Amino acid sequence: MPRLAAASLAGTAIEFYDFFVYGTAAALVLGPLFFPTFSPLAGTLAAFATFGVGFVARPLGSVLFGHIGDRRGRRPVLVVSLLLTGASTVAVGCVPTYGSIGVAAPVLLLVLRFLQGLGLGGEWGGAVLLTAEHAPAGRRGLWSSFPQIGPAVGFLLANGVVLALSATLTEAQFTQWGWRVPFWAAGVLAVLGLWLRSSLPESPRFLEIEAPARVPLVEVVRSHWRLVLLTAGGLAVGYAIFYAVTTWSLAYATERLGVSRTVMLTCIMAAVVVKGALTPVAALLSDRYGRRPLCLAGCAAAALWMFPLVALLGTGEPLPMFLGFLGAMLAFVTMFAVIAAYLPELYEPRIRCTGAAVGYNLGGVLGGALTPLAATALAEHSGRVPWGVGAYLTGIALLSLGCFAMLPETRPETRPAARPAPAGTEAGAGGLAATD
Repeated sequence: MPRLAAASLAGTAIEFYDFFVYGTAAALVLGPLFFPTFSPLAGTLAAFATFGVGFVARPLGSVLFGHIGDRRGRRPVLVVSLLLTGASTVAVGCVPTYGSIGVAAPVLLLVLRFLQGLGLGGEWGGAVLLTAEHAPAGRRGLWSSFPQIGPAVGFLLANGVVLALSATLTEAQFTQWGWRVPFWAAGVLAVLGLWLRSSLPESPRFLEIEAPARVPLVEVVRSHWRLVLLTAGGLAVGYAIFYAVTTWSLAYATERLGVSRTVMLTCIMAAVVVKGALTPVAALLSDRYGRRPLCLAGCAAAALWMFPLVALLGTGEPLPMFLGFLGAMLAFVTMFAVIAAYLPELYEPRIRCTGAAVGYNLGGVLGGALTPLAATALAEHSGRVPWGVGAYLTGIALLSLGCFAMLPETRPETRPAARPAPAGTEAGAGGLAATD
């Protein structure tokens, strides 16, 4: 389990590094470089629109790679998705700007961002299932949380590279070529990830499947459409919080409040460090108290914290902004630390890779793709404190709270004297819980 968890963590960290480095570049430089004929606001919105395309592609990637994962195994998904995401990220760093090739530049950017999202849409399902399906029932929450630490590590790597470049290069150097370096570094990380994953064993739960689903997506849509929609709605607030903090606030504070890029990146990264460190703690709590209660608690905390978040951001001062980001990340981690165990437990093994990944990535469309765009538009007509953004995020939190309230609990009972359930027995929505 430690080797599997480490490989899953490393792989998701690398893939999310690729995804996050684009978000940071979109907030800082892509608007002027690829949409120079737009106004500053319109350029930022256009850059965030290309950022959102990656989220739109993620459910498609979950369908494509979910089919492979449910038909051919979880392990092949990890290799192909990593290759696709890594190659498209390196290519982004090589795209000429609008000044060199005109409108072809943003078109290429759009295509490559789509491919990034396609690869990441497959990555999560494969990495999570390979870990969850190897883990013992009583500690599935803990072991499954390691892939969920990967996004925090990937974010810190991406922003750490940008922060280092910002601190050592002039503004002109960073704008001219420095922003490309984090994208080129993705190639080295992809090679490392492939090496780590080359010897991973296939999931034992997949090997036990006697009759794989012929077309997993059809079964998911026909029999589990309500479950997919509820999980997507429940996860929307987590995506909205994360990208409001890590992407929108970065653009807002540097452009509207005059906060330096270095200060903002430092505040955000410090909050994400705490989030990453607390992920296994929240996951352990889910093994003890259940998945659903933690999801409900995280949504409720988010609903209460969104107005304080924008108020603290509006100060433009490092410590209040950090505290605002920290509170948001604590609400986020309470939910997302347990999702890697919760979603697989909701689906039976033969359609699990498709079902869990589609729900997870549809939540990204609802919360992640729209939030930077909506928040930027809402903040444009506000004062120093963007109250409209706080209202928007609170509304998403309440929506997610309602969705999680309608989902079942899945945490398996682990009483020592309990008789093992017969193979193939389903509990709740047909997930892992009852098969241990």
